[in-house]
Amino acid sequence: MWVIKLGGSLLGTPELNGWLDVIARHGDGKIIIVPGGGILADAVYESQMLSGVDDLVAHKMAVMAMDQYGILLAGLNNELVTAASDLEIAERGWQHRAIVWLPSSMVIADDSIPTTWELTSDSLAAWLAQKLNADHLILVKSERPSMDQISLERLTKEGFVDEHFGDYIVGQNFGTWVMSKQDFSLFNDGLSEQKLISTGLPVRCSWN
Repeated sequence: MWVIKLGGSLLGTPELNGWLDVIARHGDGKIIIVPGGGILADAVYESQMLSGVDDLVAHKMAVMAMDQYGILLAGLNNELVTAASDLEIAERGWQHRAIVWLPSSMVIADDSIPTTWELTSDSLAAWLAQKLNADHLILVKSERPSMDQISLERLTKEGFVDEHFGDYIVGQNFGTWVMSKQDFSLFNDGLSEQKLISTGLPVRCSWN
């Protein structure tokens, strides 16, 4: 299983459609997309500022915003299917479909997940990768650093991920990778581990 996080910053770009097309064609029940929040989560933040509701309420609204973005992604490619529970993820996998995760039900049910704005969809993608015992977690960003590998410390300090991200990837068996929005073209012929290793930016799980 590969978990691929597609951020809200890709909304409205041709690259987003490129990723969805590649995943829909080659997902085969082994790829699950984690949607970001983007402008939908921004609207939640603005609503909190206007209303004064606490962070717990805003957290629930924000993960529901991820649901909305996920529904939008599935609407952009009719070969994609949504899943909101462990059972639905398994069923879609048995059907050999490419999956878009709708996170709110699973995330809200887990009291161990911090309910603050400091935790983002990147950490929720890592949480899901941990839960599913995934082989790889891929974060698709608008841009990626030009280097052979990057440490968790640098990834965090330079703002590519939130401060909770390391809590979900350190000590896990899955590989963590950063790719740019343009990289979908590398997988036109298939989502192979060999291509990922040769082209992806690996995250070194160390704080140095």
